[in-house]
Amino acid sequence: DEPERQCPICLGEIQNMKTLEKCRHSFCEACITRALQVKTACPMCGRFYGRLVGNQPHNGRMLVTKDSALPLPGYEKFGTIIIQYVFPPGVQGVEHPNPGVRYPGTTRVAYLPDCPEGNKVLGLFRKAFEQRLTFTVGTSMTTGRANVITWNDIHHKTNCTGGPQL
Repeated sequence: DEPERQCPICLGEIQNMKTLEKCRHSFCEACITRALQVKTACPMCGRFYGRLVGNQPHNGRMLVTKDSALPLPGYEKFGTIIIQYVFPPGVQGVEHPNPGVRYPGTTRVAYLPDCPEGNKVLGLFRKAFEQRLTFTVGTSMTTGRANVITWNDIHHKTNCTGGPQL
């Protein structure tokens, strides 16, 4: 006889056992269904299930061009991928710190070497942008201004010649 298993969510006997595919933790089907509606991660180990979506404003655009005559330091044999992020002004939604408060538009420019590694990173940047993870609305760490579009911890090269441009 196999011992009865306790659900780590309700602490009762597991009913209609559901085992998560990636981490193999088991729960009552009803308990894990409710838990995954709140957060798409295993309540035991935090392993992510589903598609991560951020709170970047919906109305932004990511424009990509290439300049074969502009090399980046350390990649002198290659041209440069230029990424321009453009956001018009808007109003914060319920997912932002101050719903209903306006934020100004902004344009940000980033650079990658036009080499296999740079193009791979460009693909990851596109995916992050499509999933609304690249930017957020909040207080700028650079200027201290509140209610502005800010980078959301996905680091980009913002200067062609060296370190970060402020």
